[in-house]
Amino acid sequence: MADLKERLRSDLTTAMKARDQVRVATLRMALSAINTEEVAGETHRELSDDEVLKVLGRESKKRRESAEAFDGAGRTELADRERAEQAVLTDYLPTQLSDEELTSIVSAVISETGAAGPQQMGAVMKAVQPQVAGRADGRRVSTEVKRQLSGS
Repeated sequence: MADLKERLRSDLTTAMKARDQVRVATLRMALSAINTEEVAGETHRELSDDEVLKVLGRESKKRRESAEAFDGAGRTELADRERAEQAVLTDYLPTQLSDEELTSIVSAVISETGAAGPQQMGAVMKAVQPQVAGRADGRRVSTEVKRQLSGS
């Protein structure tokens, strides 16, 4: 069984004992999403830690987008709840790249690929994604690639 999934279950038990409602709800949601992913498709399978991280990343992104939507609608209490859930999920995700680290990775890939303009953004994104997988949001990566390609 995946170590991360086991850690989530253990932390859920701890949160229940501590009566931490936000953490309990978030961990239950995360485990539910993992179970759904395991039974999707032809056969039931156990997810690896990397696959569990992808599920948690997807759930974290949903929370961020929901918080932005609630803010836009003036529903700050719901936006705050979504941000609290995202903070819980962030504890289980890899450390995000800083802007400087992302900039250096993108510039290195641009020089390796010899990309010279925005029309080559796809090639650069394809090369950058494996290096930043799970450590930088796709929107951040895309924005940085566009910035560097339009500046060159």
